[in-house]
Amino acid sequence: MSKERLISRLRNIPDYPVKGVQFKDVTSWFMNPDDLKEIVDSLYEKYKDKGITKVCGIESRGFIVGSILAYKLNAGFIPIRKPGKLPFEKVSVEYEKEYGQDRLEMHKDAICPNDVVLIHDDLLATGGTLFASCDLVKMFKPKRIYVNCIIELTNFQIRDKFPADCPIDCIIEIDEFEGVN
Repeated sequence: MSKERLISRLRNIPDYPVKGVQFKDVTSWFMNPDDLKEIVDSLYEKYKDKGITKVCGIESRGFIVGSILAYKLNAGFIPIRKPGKLPFEKVSVEYEKEYGQDRLEMHKDAICPNDVVLIHDDLLATGGTLFASCDLVKMFKPKRIYVNCIIELTNFQIRDKFPADCPIDCIIEIDEFEGVN
């Protein structure tokens, strides 16, 4: 994979959603079929032999690559949603994030104990949403959990704080301010 080329085409939005944040907009990759294919193929190669039965995509950018990856892995796709978006009975977890408190939800029948689950999101920064997603998936007591993001913002140094039973991997590691003019 050409990480340098992908990094050079990553859109940076200064001061979004709040002043001082350098938002990494991965939709610039999703618009380009070569970039999207490269990202999905790279993730498929990484997880194709792990026995993944369910891919959980975190709202909302985690839905895009997560659902494509689920298809390629012949796995089910499970949306992890913000409150009030799921129509059936659900389980939820509340968590602190960098801009306040929030909650994530999943349908109560989404995962079985014999499932091997991959949790996918676009970006790892402070880790709040991913930690909460791990807690939510753990409620189902699956056989195994993997966690993946496309980008890790290394200046937050969060990777080592993930529990051993939720190993995390990111395909591109950059500093939050890399690519900022």
